[in-house]
Amino acid sequence: MNMDELVAIDVHTHAEVSSKGRASLDDELADASSAYFKIEGSRKPTLPEIAAYYRERKMAAVVFTVDAESATGTEPVPNEEVAEAAAANADVLIPFASLDPHRGKAAVKQARRLVEEYGVRGFKFHPSIQAFFPNDRLAYGLYEVIEEAGAIALFHTGQTGIGAGVPGGGGIRLKYSNPLHVDDVAADFPHLKIILAHPSFPWQDEALAVATHKPGVHIDLSGWSPKYFPPQLVQYANTLLKDKVLFGSDYPVLTPDRWLADFAKLEIKDAVRPKILKENAARLLGLA
Repeated sequence: MNMDELVAIDVHTHAEVSSKGRASLDDELADASSAYFKIEGSRKPTLPEIAAYYRERKMAAVVFTVDAESATGTEPVPNEEVAEAAAANADVLIPFASLDPHRGKAAVKQARRLVEEYGVRGFKFHPSIQAFFPNDRLAYGLYEVIEEAGAIALFHTGQTGIGAGVPGGGGIRLKYSNPLHVDDVAADFPHLKIILAHPSFPWQDEALAVATHKPGVHIDLSGWSPKYFPPQLVQYANTLLKDKVLFGSDYPVLTPDRWLADFAKLEIKDAVRPKILKENAARLLGLA
């Protein structure tokens, strides 16, 4: 990965379809989220297509699946497949994994194997879909492995487009993704590198408080067009959190092209803009 040639590092992209064509979301949830994000046409690029997409744009991308099979009944894209695709496209793809905390000791064992044998650099958690509070002790064995490996724990926070518009939200409960629950994790694992994903509506102030108080906590800006960012998020990104805010798109539901076009119009200081787009992520991922 040639850092000098990269224009940006997108820390939040999804592998939603496996090499066998199996989707990680059932049709009802996928269709509803496409409507929520106003996506037209297919949103199921393969992993090689994701690599080609980012290579064309001279960007790198963190890519992961979401393991929520115990709650949804749908198998995720295999973590091993994501890691192997990243290894085959190491100039642009950075592999994260996802493990359902409800898998218990089996998940802990798999996390260690994914780090040691597949070079996984982080783990994505989606508390709302996986139906657990981040500070629930059932996940602490996973955090121990992630902290020990020097990897990153990335937590979905705030509202989610998954389940939006489906009766009962598809059974998905928003309460799990209040970022204040991650504050306990940051306190109990002081050397764990953490990313709070997305502007955390309706808990933006909570996310900013946790990120300013806990040195290991960062915020990615994925899932929202920058033109909709709340003013306090922009203010903190320009000042107190200028070294801890990261570019993320949420591709394929939001493209980096659209995100960057709107970000260019945002009132971000010239000295801060390259930090958000690349430098902060490069340092956090150990690429700098």
